[in-house]
Amino acid sequence: MKTLDKLVLKSYLGPMFMTFFIVIFILMMNFVWRYIDDLVGKGLDALVIIELIMYATVNMIQMGLPLAVLLATIMTMGNLGENYELLAMKSAGISLMRIVRPLIIVVILISIGSFFIINNLAPYCNQKMFSIMHDIQRQNQALEFQDGLFFNGIDNMSIRVEHQDPKTKLLTDVLIYDNRSTNGNMTTTIADSGYIRLSDDKRYLLVTLFQGETYEHTRSSQWYTKSSLRRHSFERQDGKIPMTGFSFERSDDNLYSGNSQTLNINELQSNIDSLEMEVNRTTTEAYNPLLRDKIFTRDPDAIAPPDTVDVDRSKKQYAAILCDSIPTLDTRTKQRVYSNARQNASSARSGFSFDESSSKEALNQLYRNKNEWHRKLALPVSILIFFLVGAPLGAIIRKGGLGMPIVISVIFFVIYYIISISGEKLAKEGTWDSLLGMWISSIVLAPVAAYLTHKATNDSALLDIDWYIGRYKRYKELFISKLPAKWQPKPKKG
Repeated sequence: MKTLDKLVLKSYLGPMFMTFFIVIFILMMNFVWRYIDDLVGKGLDALVIIELIMYATVNMIQMGLPLAVLLATIMTMGNLGENYELLAMKSAGISLMRIVRPLIIVVILISIGSFFIINNLAPYCNQKMFSIMHDIQRQNQALEFQDGLFFNGIDNMSIRVEHQDPKTKLLTDVLIYDNRSTNGNMTTTIADSGYIRLSDDKRYLLVTLFQGETYEHTRSSQWYTKSSLRRHSFERQDGKIPMTGFSFERSDDNLYSGNSQTLNINELQSNIDSLEMEVNRTTTEAYNPLLRDKIFTRDPDAIAPPDTVDVDRSKKQYAAILCDSIPTLDTRTKQRVYSNARQNASSARSGFSFDESSSKEALNQLYRNKNEWHRKLALPVSILIFFLVGAPLGAIIRKGGLGMPIVISVIFFVIYYIISISGEKLAKEGTWDSLLGMWISSIVLAPVAAYLTHKATNDSALLDIDWYIGRYKRYKELFISKLPAKWQPKPKKG
């Protein structure tokens, strides 16, 4: 490996790793804040949270890797330009494409690796992440009492305590509303103090109360029998109530195995073929019975098929002949025909609505699978395009560090993200084909990358502020020289 290649690679790999971890960390914090309500207050084990974050981190690679490549490339080329190293290489007769050749090889390897990550690793991690999030959301909130507030984390029970001692966990002024009875009876318990906690296996609620009273409101099943209220005093009351949902229970990971985000490209292709057949089948089943049995039906008792009707004639012509026959019927027969028509129309509408919803669901699944199929191929290409945008930009602006490169990277990434989201939404709705919707951002940025590469190869001052200031002053002087003498500014004295 030549010294030039080693210098460029050394200048690139450091910013690449740094920016990648920074971007992933920012995206990961966004994920944590998004699901903070589901993670806090449930007594989750630290290993469960770490496992969830690890799976979510892999899912963030497809968004963070293109931005990291863009930012690192601009920083690298900007540092080389700011330190006049890029100028020295060009002065030695080395072209820009020769300078970035080792970086192109590295980025191609990164693109290939990103495909295997999003195609093989990401589906597995998504399946695990969806399963853990489902288990966390299904778990009830941990048993934590706040002074003066009702705790409603237990089904059909409300518990209020005036104060809880932080050391002994002793509760004072306990009020419990219990509506768990299936016959509608409600029990209200008031106690001076007590302890309420979950068992070690979190399957039972252990209640120990002191110096209190229990009021049981009994409802009678007969309307003519009055309800009764029974009161019971106690010095100590112990209870063991079965609980569900407080322990973290792992469900089957195959629960989300059919999700489009948990499939690789071969499984997606198989799903797409099956869904296309399903869409065609459901559409045919929805329309054909509607046309055959509802719209073009007839009442054989009221209207006999005319002798002039040919079996091979179109359904539209046959319907017109039947409509022409109606005015010749008597009033009672007409009424029966119209009544049957309204009933058939109502039945057709109900049946078609059900079939249409099934067809729409299959169509939505088809769009999602197509989008995911194209996403796996679009990611490596987008990484290459971001590199081809960042390399000439860094060579043009000649600014390193984290200032200007971050600003320019964020601007380009926001444009890319907005275009990608818009195209994906239109593709998911079926307005655009998935090929166009998932590749539109790459299609838009590819000419920009080619233009910037051309400008950087020709040493263009596209983003040099001093160049723009010089051009402005030159055109200003040229414009003033063309003005009449009386309009030209007078030279300053002294």
